[in-house]
Amino acid sequence: MKYIKILLLFLFCYSCQEEIKNPSFSADEIVNKSIEISGGERFDNSEISFDFRDKSYFAQRKNGNFLLARSFYSESDSITDFLTNKEFKRLVGEEFIVVADSMMTKYKASVNSVHYFSVLPYGLNATPVNKYLLGEEEIKNKTYYKIRVTFNKEGGGEDFEDVFIYWVDKETFKVKYLAYSYNEDDGVGMRFREAYNERFIEGIRFVDYNNYKSSDGLMALIDLGKIFEKNKLILLSKIELKNIVVNDL
Repeated sequence: MKYIKILLLFLFCYSCQEEIKNPSFSADEIVNKSIEISGGERFDNSEISFDFRDKSYFAQRKNGNFLLARSFYSESDSITDFLTNKEFKRLVGEEFIVVADSMMTKYKASVNSVHYFSVLPYGLNATPVNKYLLGEEEIKNKTYYKIRVTFNKEGGGEDFEDVFIYWVDKETFKVKYLAYSYNEDDGVGMRFREAYNERFIEGIRFVDYNNYKSSDGLMALIDLGKIFEKNKLILLSKIELKNIVVNDL
């Protein structure tokens, strides 16, 4: 009887270790874990500023409200765009101007896009976001959870028809790769991004990206991970955030 008890205890401990080593998570759980290790609640009450290419960006998030801004110069005028939960405004010099609806849609999408990518995976647990676990995929000898993300029309923003795929490291729960399809006025296509230069600033994770495009229009979004592994994507640009400053609110 003594040996049976020892054997049962061993089997119980082994099964617990296996369960911890190979957990079964839903897409929501994976995304929530990824957000948590990337900064978690720090995102919700923070001010973040950074430079991207020739523009400066500022984001304030507090208790569900947000202010997203970008500033740049066009010829001799300084221009600042402001996007909040409720409205969009453009400041040229020292005066706010009236912006046509068609241009406002374009400006809002442009401002939101940079801020969206700057803090990923934050925001992927919002109500308009739909997540589906496609399974697991190995890229360059590492295994990732592969998650498809779509958006509801209601609350999903101007680009709600875009489709994203995220590759989340199975061990660290950090987003390593992402791909997305887009359908905009100036074109239709796909992009694949590889995260690098990870750094934590005031507890929030930031990365830069190698930004790739497909070599032809016949590739499927879901296959871009394997196509990247075979070195058949074309490096289009680098997405680099500079002079990042984070303040708690």
